[in-house]
Amino acid sequence: MTTSTSAPGIENAASDFYVDALTRLGDARVPFLVGGSFAYSRYSKIDRDTKDFDIFLKREDVRRAFDVFEAAGYHTELPFPHWLGKVHWGEHFMDLIFSSGNGVARVDDQWFEHAVNHEILGMPLRLCPPEELLWSKAFVQERERFDGADVIHLLRELGPTLDWTRLLARFGDHWRVLFGSIVMFGFVYPDCRDRLPAWVTDELLRRLREEPNERQNHICNGTLLSREQYLHDLDRLGYCDARAVPNGPMTCKEIRTWTASIDEKK
Repeated sequence: MTTSTSAPGIENAASDFYVDALTRLGDARVPFLVGGSFAYSRYSKIDRDTKDFDIFLKREDVRRAFDVFEAAGYHTELPFPHWLGKVHWGEHFMDLIFSSGNGVARVDDQWFEHAVNHEILGMPLRLCPPEELLWSKAFVQERERFDGADVIHLLRELGPTLDWTRLLARFGDHWRVLFGSIVMFGFVYPDCRDRLPAWVTDELLRRLREEPNERQNHICNGTLLSREQYLHDLDRLGYCDARAVPNGPMTCKEIRTWTASIDEKK
C-alpha cells in the first residue's frame, strides 16, 4: 500500500529542486530511500515542518549519486566521509546519508529489503524502514539535539507491529540503548506499556542480570551517544573511545573531523 505525505515548510523552489534531483537519481537507477521528517511523520503521525530533505543510500552508491548531481550542475560535497554527503542548489540542499554520525547505523541491504512505499511531492518513493529509523535515532543524544522523544513516539505508534527480532539484532551489543528507551517509554506512557512485547523486556532484563561487570574494559560508550559530552572522559579520565577501531567502526581521522565540526553547530 502506498500512502502520501505533503511537504510542510518546503517552498516551491526547494520542491522543484528535490523533485528534479530525485527524478535524476531514479532515472540513473541509483537506489535510495527517504528518511528525515517525511519518514518520521509517516510513522509517528506527528506533522513536522522541514527545511531540507534526507535521502539514505549505501556508501558504494554515493559516488554514482554525486556523478548524477554534478552532471545536472548541482554542487556536491562530502564533509564527513564516514557518514554524510550533501548536494546543493543555491540555498537549498539535500543530505545524502549512508551511515550515522557515530558510524554504527550503516545503510545496508536490509534497509532496502524492508523499505515502505510512500508518495512524497507527488512521487512514488520508498521510506527508510521504521526499525532502522528508530535504531539510528536512539543514538542521537546530544545537548543541541536529542531524539529520545522521537523514539518514544515511534514506539507508541508502532510498538505492536515492529519487527522486534530484527530490531534487537540491529542494536546488537548496544542493546542497553534500546532497553533505556523501553524503560522511558513505560514512564512516559504508563497506560501503553502493553504495546511493547513482554518477551522483549524479559529478554533484555535477562541480559541485564547476566551481563558481567567488565572492569578491565576501560571504554566509554558515551561517545556513541554524543560526540561532545563525553570528550572529558577521553581527555581527562583516560577512557578509550568506543567509536574508534578496533572497538568501533571509525578511524581516528574520521573522529577528529567529526569532533572538529562541533563548533559549527553552536
